[in-house]
Amino acid sequence: MSSTNSPEAVKKLLENMQSDLRALSLECKKKFPPVKEAAESGIIKVKTIAARNTEILAALKENSSEVVQPFLMGCGTKEPKITQLCLAAIQRLMSHEVVSETAAGNIINMLWQLMENSLEELKLLQTVLVLLTTNTVVHDESLSKAIVLCFRLHFTKDNITNNTAAATVRQVVTVVFERMVAEDERHRDIIEQPVLVQGNSNRRSVSTLKPCAKDAYMLFQDLCQLVNADAPYWLVGMTEMTRTFGLELLESVLNDFPQVFLQHQEFSFLLKERVCPLVIKLFSPNIKFRQGSSSSSSPAPVEKPYFPICMRLLRVVSVLIKQFYSLLVTECEIFLSLLVKFLDADKPQWLRAVAVESIHRLCVQPQLLRSFCQSYDMKQHSTKVFRDIVNALGSFIQSLFLVPPTGNPATTNQAGNNNSGGPVSAPANSGMLGIGGGVTLLPAFEYRGTWIPILTITVQGSAKATYLEMLDKVEPPTIPEGYAMSVAFHCLLDLVRGITSMIEGELGEVETECQTTTEVASSPTQSSEQQELQSTSDQMDKEIVSRAVWEEMVNACWCGLLAALSLLLDASTDEAATENILKAELTMAALCGRLGLVTSRDAFITAICKGSLPPHYALTVLNTTTAATLSNKSYSIQGQSVMMISPSSESHQQVVAVGQPLAVQPQGTVMLTSKNIQCMRTLLNLAHCHGAVLGTSWQLVLATLQHLVWILGLKPSSGGALKPGRAVEGPSTVLTTAVMTDLPVISNILSRLFESSQYLDDVSLHHLINALCSLSLEAMDMAYGNNKEPSLFAVAKLLETGLVNMHRIEILWRPLTGHLLEKVCQHPNSRMREWGAEALTSLIKAGLTFNHDPPLSQNQRLQLLLLNPLKEMSSINHPDIRLKQLECVLQILQSQGDSLGPGWPLVLGVMGAIRNDQGESLIRTAFQCLQLVVTDFLPTMPCTCLQIVVDVAGSFGLHNQELNISLTSIGLLWNISDYFFQRGETIEKELNKEEAAQQKQAEEKGVVLNRPFHPAPPFDCLWLCLYAKLGELCVDPRPAVRKSAGQTLFSTIGAHGTLLQHSTWHTVIWKVLFHLLDRVRESSTTADKEKIESGGGNILIHHSRDTAEKQWAETWVLTLAGVARIFNTRRYLLQPLGDFSRAWDVLLDHIQSAALSKNNEVSLAALKSFQEILQIVSPVRDSDKPETPPAVNVPVPVLIGSISGPGLSRPFVRTDSVGERLGRYSSSEPPVVTDELEDLNLWWAAWNTWYRIGSESTKPPVTFDKLTFIPSQPFLTALIQIFPALYQHIKTGFNMDDLQKLGVILHSAVSVPISSDASPFILPSYTEAVLTSLQEAVLTALDVLQKAICVGPENMQIMYPAIFDQLLAFVEFSCKPPQYGQLETKHIANAKYNQIQLFAPAEWVALNYVPFAERSLEVVVDLYQKTACHKAVVNEKVLQNIIKTLRVPLSLKYSCPSESTWKLAVSSLLKVLSIGLPVARQHASSGKFDSMWPELANTFEDFLFTKSIPPDNLSIQEFQRNESIDVEVVQLISTEILPYANFIPKEFVGQIMTMLNKGSIHSQSSSFTEAEIDIRLREEFSKMCFETLLQFSFSNKVTTPQEGYISRMALSVLLKRSQDVLHRYIEDERLSGKCPLPRQQVTEIIFVLKAVSTLIDSLKKTQPENVDGNTWAQVIALYPTLVECITCSSAEVCSALKEALVPFKDFMQPPASKVQNGES
Repeated sequence: MSSTNSPEAVKKLLENMQSDLRALSLECKKKFPPVKEAAESGIIKVKTIAARNTEILAALKENSSEVVQPFLMGCGTKEPKITQLCLAAIQRLMSHEVVSETAAGNIINMLWQLMENSLEELKLLQTVLVLLTTNTVVHDESLSKAIVLCFRLHFTKDNITNNTAAATVRQVVTVVFERMVAEDERHRDIIEQPVLVQGNSNRRSVSTLKPCAKDAYMLFQDLCQLVNADAPYWLVGMTEMTRTFGLELLESVLNDFPQVFLQHQEFSFLLKERVCPLVIKLFSPNIKFRQGSSSSSSPAPVEKPYFPICMRLLRVVSVLIKQFYSLLVTECEIFLSLLVKFLDADKPQWLRAVAVESIHRLCVQPQLLRSFCQSYDMKQHSTKVFRDIVNALGSFIQSLFLVPPTGNPATTNQAGNNNSGGPVSAPANSGMLGIGGGVTLLPAFEYRGTWIPILTITVQGSAKATYLEMLDKVEPPTIPEGYAMSVAFHCLLDLVRGITSMIEGELGEVETECQTTTEVASSPTQSSEQQELQSTSDQMDKEIVSRAVWEEMVNACWCGLLAALSLLLDASTDEAATENILKAELTMAALCGRLGLVTSRDAFITAICKGSLPPHYALTVLNTTTAATLSNKSYSIQGQSVMMISPSSESHQQVVAVGQPLAVQPQGTVMLTSKNIQCMRTLLNLAHCHGAVLGTSWQLVLATLQHLVWILGLKPSSGGALKPGRAVEGPSTVLTTAVMTDLPVISNILSRLFESSQYLDDVSLHHLINALCSLSLEAMDMAYGNNKEPSLFAVAKLLETGLVNMHRIEILWRPLTGHLLEKVCQHPNSRMREWGAEALTSLIKAGLTFNHDPPLSQNQRLQLLLLNPLKEMSSINHPDIRLKQLECVLQILQSQGDSLGPGWPLVLGVMGAIRNDQGESLIRTAFQCLQLVVTDFLPTMPCTCLQIVVDVAGSFGLHNQELNISLTSIGLLWNISDYFFQRGETIEKELNKEEAAQQKQAEEKGVVLNRPFHPAPPFDCLWLCLYAKLGELCVDPRPAVRKSAGQTLFSTIGAHGTLLQHSTWHTVIWKVLFHLLDRVRESSTTADKEKIESGGGNILIHHSRDTAEKQWAETWVLTLAGVARIFNTRRYLLQPLGDFSRAWDVLLDHIQSAALSKNNEVSLAALKSFQEILQIVSPVRDSDKPETPPAVNVPVPVLIGSISGPGLSRPFVRTDSVGERLGRYSSSEPPVVTDELEDLNLWWAAWNTWYRIGSESTKPPVTFDKLTFIPSQPFLTALIQIFPALYQHIKTGFNMDDLQKLGVILHSAVSVPISSDASPFILPSYTEAVLTSLQEAVLTALDVLQKAICVGPENMQIMYPAIFDQLLAFVEFSCKPPQYGQLETKHIANAKYNQIQLFAPAEWVALNYVPFAERSLEVVVDLYQKTACHKAVVNEKVLQNIIKTLRVPLSLKYSCPSESTWKLAVSSLLKVLSIGLPVARQHASSGKFDSMWPELANTFEDFLFTKSIPPDNLSIQEFQRNESIDVEVVQLISTEILPYANFIPKEFVGQIMTMLNKGSIHSQSSSFTEAEIDIRLREEFSKMCFETLLQFSFSNKVTTPQEGYISRMALSVLLKRSQDVLHRYIEDERLSGKCPLPRQQVTEIIFVLKAVSTLIDSLKKTQPENVDGNTWAQVIALYPTLVECITCSSAEVCSALKEALVPFKDFMQPPASKVQNGES
């Protein structure tokens, strides 16, 4: 309006006014002069005012009555043109607000007149409007008059006027109230004390109200009067009024100016006293009316409901409830109850529709609903209005499905048409998406044949009504089918949306407030007690109140909502509708969850779950929960029984999947529709977004999901996510493409659902885990006793939940792993088990790799917690579980091995827990883990775990499933020992530290620290454990393992033993080595002798290993050798230990028992070990150099070379010279000098052992059979070879007794025969005469002794004779091999006659002893040459013994087994005699040799005139050679014996002479042929004999009578012999006649004749005094005999005879002289 005050506007106004007045004056000039005059005077007036006043407008207003007068008079003319002009001018004045109250009154009166004359009706309305809107000058009576004027114009004949008037009335009513509002604004600051007005009878005297308020009051009061059809108090002059218009006006006032009624008691009073009773009265026809009830039944006809009024009443009610609920609590209760009643099925359709619309208006106002709940439902004796509304909606929806819609005939008709058209065909085709030519089906609800379309009626959240807005309709409209249902449906949705968003918003606020205080939501009462703060407790009270309201609201509405929503869900055929229903159920469930209303929460969740599953699906969880009671409980809603309708099975949904139900006995298949899938997604959504409030309903949700997942055929994949997979049962799962594309999404949501569990609080998380566990238990129960594919849903999801909650894994670890371990992993169904294990191992691996805070390395407790289930899996016996467990260990090692720390014992324990019976693959996998540990992780683990590694590796060695593993594990033990060796210092430090800590703990607790090998330091204990493990493996039943373990054990001790503390060696010797030896000895002696056919599979076993006994023998050998080697190489360490001598004895005892075992291999090896320990050098002292080691086969190792262990690429270089080692040990103590005496004791112990072994092993057994054990040659050889070395150490104390013992053994050893199958290897081929090594050894032993005696002190020489005896005994073997007990042996015949069959039947072959005997003989000769003069040799008649021994082969001569024997015997005899005879002569007087001479004579006799016949095949050359030997003997006699006859007994000399005599005469042998006679006769020999006889016949050096006696004797023998030969010859010649005599006889005679001539010659040369007279007589006596020979026929004889006779000429002297000569 500001523009009207500006100077320009004022100027313009003045101009306009003047022009208007001029125009008026013109118009009225003719007909109405008074008007003209008034107009002209008005011009002057205006000009005057304008001229005189500065405030022109104010002045105008003051004089407005006069200014307006001309125009009023103009209107009074009733001329249309003039009237219009005037009205326009008046309006201009009004718009400039220059009209005073009086003027206004005048104008209204003028307008009234016009109205009564029905003139310019529209212009009138316009003018009134301008008048009332531009200013507030019109009051009271004039105002009411103006209003009545408008009302009157509303009821004219003209439609346009009527409508314009109606609009004007509305505007005017608004203006009146706006003025009041403005007035209140102005007086707002002045606070008035309102005077209570109580039932004021004079309704007009509202004295307390201000002017505008008073007008408004009067107006509103009269509107009520009018609607009620009463006379108005204020609006005087009303002629006519419609109720509909009145109601509209009431509604608009109530709606637009609620504050007026709320702020002014007078108005509130009107509401209560006038409006509400009015509304209730007007409603009565609707309430009483029953559709379809006949009028005859009631006395008075019931007024029918009238749509326009009813609809307007409902609008008014809506406003009343919305705006004035707080004032009209009781009245609203009535209104609401009415609304609910209007929904009844017996009300007209339009009424129900409008009622639903009204309810919808309420449903979008959650705060209002909240108020209802507080005012009614929560009051004791009040109607439960809120509940009733919800239930009414529910019943309404149900009734729509149950009762076919009826209404006025037209509607029925129409509905009928519809039915015949659309819906009838719909059910048939509803399965398809489209029918024919692109006609799409309407979205609709369909239930038990009732088809109700869903109409799009409103945007969600706003209640835009259709029928409540039909203010122009008089007749009830036709309600399209489905409209009411659609509105009711939206009511429900908006109700849910409103309530939930309101409550959740408030909850959110409370929770934010409460974060400062304690957790209030969980326990309001308690926390209010805890909090003394006033503010907090106020807040608490407020919250307790709020919570009570929220709970009441939910409790009041949930049953009805659930009933309705479940029904709609079942009936819905439209995806969007379904989505909305599900959303509502979901939000309700979530809200109930947040408020902790378990029953209602579970009920909603159950509904969604049921919707997800096929109809009538048997899922126990859903049928047993509390929520399920709903399905058969009916609620009473205002006396009507509403059944919860169970889902109809024939809902026409598109089937998208067919699958197997998850049941123990699946019956056929089940179908999933797209709606099921939709529900499932909602369920997922619920769990995903509201998991925190689900609590125990997780059971429902998860059980349902599990079944759906099963039907859809989703199978778990790694990490627990479910992926589409084919069902095992076969093609029963059919999925359409639609659902196939959905599946990945569903599976994704499923995973996300469990991922989101990381945001749940701990309690909710436990609910989730418990639910999964109980699901899992059910699935397990189902899987018992059949091999059907089990449902793995729960297990997979437990895994997934665990994986995403790693950051707080501690709180769920125990329930999670406990369930998997105790239940799932032990399930008989393998698929179930496998997944249990998969889940468990994945969790463990994830837990270890997760980046915890603090990290695992600083949180050992957590690490052990995580690893513990892995260990506990060891108690499960299913191999598949164990395999998973081990694979897990392997992966942990590969990924986390470096950081396991304190978890190592657990991990190693898992490997170690694999038992022998658990199958090869398990053992193999476990072993792989172990290998990994040993190769890569020894340095990273705590040293205290190393012992466990040793134990585990050892246990794998003992597994007998797979030999390779056992062998490899022994290799690992070697690697471990190598590691110990390299890292010795660090390990030792760490172990000592740990030990100290444990010791301290133990002391605090007062217990004794207990660990194996305790007193030893911890690092040594580690070694000892390793040795002990290897020791166990050394007695494994399998030979290969024993062998490998043995080698490793001894290599380890050898290579690394130096690291041990000195004192620990005691334990090594007694607890490890001797313990091992005992066990091996025991096993070997008790081993089975049965033949093992093959070594398993097709491995062939060598015959030397084909019995257990033989295999154990190998072990025994190895072990003994190993121990001996340690004793040898580490003696400098062992000897200072206190009980070395005891250990030595034990070792010797072991060697003895091994040596005496009846196994060649063992016994031989025992001797080798014996040899080894005897090569030990005495410890070096500063003063003297070490003794030279005895010269036996092996040199003594002083330096241990680079010892390479098995499987080590790098040699260990050691330079542990003995001196160095001693230095190392002696840094603190003086050098260790072993007591000489003690040393000697050790050697004597060894000698005793040797003696026992020798005597036991060589003693012939008493009886013989096939199995008699006879020691082998190598054994005996080795045994004897030990003696020389041993002797070096004991020679100082070696006496005759010992020598006797030795002799017995040597003799027995040599006597042992060999088995015939070994003979080809040991016996020399028969042509060569070689000694066996045993025989060599025996001789060596004697040789060593003899040399020792030779250099030894005098008293040792008494041993010589014993040695001779021994040797001579051996010499005898040449002709008489020794017997071995009663054993029958076959002998090897004379080598010349090589007729022996190599493999004769006899079992045992005696050796060819000839070479041995001959060698012994050579030794005897050799020795005798050195010792002939020794006193002992002389005294003990050694020479005689030698001769006596030689006499045997010499007398046998050709009968000797070997020809060489007698030849050697002869040569030996000659050598011995050449030395011995002088000695004998020397000692002739002592008589020590007396007994020797006859022996010697006999020996000569037996040899020279042997009884054995030379063999036939003896060649002439041989014969001649043999003859030359005889000649040598004679020569010896002639040189060594006869010249010394005077020192020799006479009988002996006599015997010799007789022998010579016998030899000098040819002995005839008839066996010779003529041809050979001349050779065969021993001419040379005879000649030699003869010559010797001759030689001694006239020895010219007679010095003693003795000599003379020899020559005389010799001559007489000779001559006598010549006489004999000649006589015999003559005899034979005479007898033979013409036959010539045998050649030899001729030769003999010729020889005799020559001898005679020689003799005579000799006699002549001799000095006469030397020749005995008898001799001459004997010579001459030959002469006649010679003469007799002259007759012989042989020319040779004749010539020889001639020579013999010639010398006789010297005897032909005169007798006398001869006599003289003779006398003289």
